Amino acid sequence: MGKGRMSVLLLLLFLSFCSASDQKWRKAMISTDKGSSMMMNRVGSSILFPIHGNVYPTGYYNVTISIGQPPKPYFLDLDTGSDLTWLQCDAPCVHCVEAPHPLYRPTNDLVPCKDPLCAALHPPGDYKCENPEQCDYEVEYADGGSSLGVLVRDVFSLNYTNGIRLSPRLALGCGYDQIPGSSYHPLDGILGLGRGKASIVSQLQSQGLVRNVVGHCLSGRGGGFLFFGDGLYDSSRVTWTSMSQELTKYYSPGIAELQFGGKATSVKNLIVVFDSGSSYTYLNSQAYQTLTVLLKKELSGRSLKEAPEDQTLPLCWKGRKPFKNVRDVKKYFKTLALAFASSSRTKTQFELPPEAYLIISNKGNVCLGILNGTQVGLQNLNVIGDISMQDRMVIYDNEKQVIGWAPANCDQLPRSTTGYM
Repeated sequence: MGKGRMSVLLLLLFLSFCSASDQKWRKAMISTDKGSSMMMNRVGSSILFPIHGNVYPTGYYNVTISIGQPPKPYFLDLDTGSDLTWLQCDAPCVHCVEAPHPLYRPTNDLVPCKDPLCAALHPPGDYKCENPEQCDYEVEYADGGSSLGVLVRDVFSLNYTNGIRLSPRLALGCGYDQIPGSSYHPLDGILGLGRGKASIVSQLQSQGLVRNVVGHCLSGRGGGFLFFGDGLYDSSRVTWTSMSQELTKYYSPGIAELQFGGKATSVKNLIVVFDSGSSYTYLNSQAYQTLTVLLKKELSGRSLKEAPEDQTLPLCWKGRKPFKNVRDVKKYFKTLALAFASSSRTKTQFELPPEAYLIISNKGNVCLGILNGTQVGLQNLNVIGDISMQDRMVIYDNEKQVIGWAPANCDQLPRSTTGYM
């Protein structure tokens, strides 16, 4: 797609299933720093990962996870818009793209097609088992990219925030045939963080290792952190809204209306999803056109002029001199908001100050980081992407079925398991 991978939408999963007997989950072995090992339940603990990258100019955020025995590091694109975690894989590889690390060498621990994880990745009613020994998959993303492979289990080397190490065996895709999408990123694979049973955090919860909560804090200056579990935030300081019970594949708060400068607009009934796999935010064509008309009207007579020669994003403006950061121009732009209907009569608002929808291009112009989703195949769906989630903690609590957000300092890793914010 070019401007953010935007995997959550139009995600299609096709898997071949097989009829081998089910395999029971292997219990995770947890070892302390002293080298001793024990079986234990740590649902009260959290797992923390530093994040690297930025919205612009890099165009994505990623984490490093060590997988295999012995463990080897891989750079993974964190993606709340899909469930499957996969690595480019030497199985051997039919078609792999350039990546930071050598191809993953799979174990012989194949996931059989009757395993519940394999079933969870397949559309209901389409259940075939051509090869009983394995679970074949094909996943396609909205930007045209895809991965074809087989599910395997391998050891993930992880750490709790209290320092205890754990090495669970988790299912992941061994991708031996990749087609890069229009917004291809030079990474080793995808870290699937969606709502489904096959996501990494769901697998960890099923082994009793962590609560099924995913959260991220993306810094507007680059970097940030990702976490699993509910030990790194004060729930009372978070704005919460319910997950949609209709759009169950996505982290969606349901229907929203767009506000401009604190006032309602004609844009209503927006179907909204959160997607960390998308660098930018997308509105459907009608909402996008309304927003751009409002912005241009607001900027009329100001010192900012449109800069069509700057192709960084579809709509950019230039000033009398190059801008260094969004603070230089925020006085010209109003705060936007998406207002979600809640169970009460009040609406829950997700505010977008200028920093949450503008970038400064390498030409020193200010560009709109909200794009036309209909033009790139999203039809009527609307995506809250990385640009709009910066400098706040965004939390997806799959156990309570709520999504939350709160302002946070994403530049520093949390040191305490309680009351970070």
